[in-house]
Amino acid sequence: MPDATPEAAAGDGDDSFEALFARLEAITAQLEAGDLPLERSVELYAEGMRIAERCQRMLADASQRVERLREAYDEATQSSLL
Repeated sequence: MPDATPEAAAGDGDDSFEALFARLEAITAQLEAGDLPLERSVELYAEGMRIAERCQRMLADASQRVERLREAYDEATQSSLL
């Protein structure tokens, strides 16, 4: 069973989206198993929510970067056509 401590959320220091999402999946699996004490379930749920919020911010940041790149490409394309 994966380590469920809050420190495990960062894994081996890897704070990448993929590592955080993998931790979130592990938390989800533990909660869905339904065999944890109530207090531990609440702790894991809180950790999962923190990770989900962080992942959401990372996705929003990536989306903004992609949009800026697309806009820069569109501007460059328009300039070369003139």
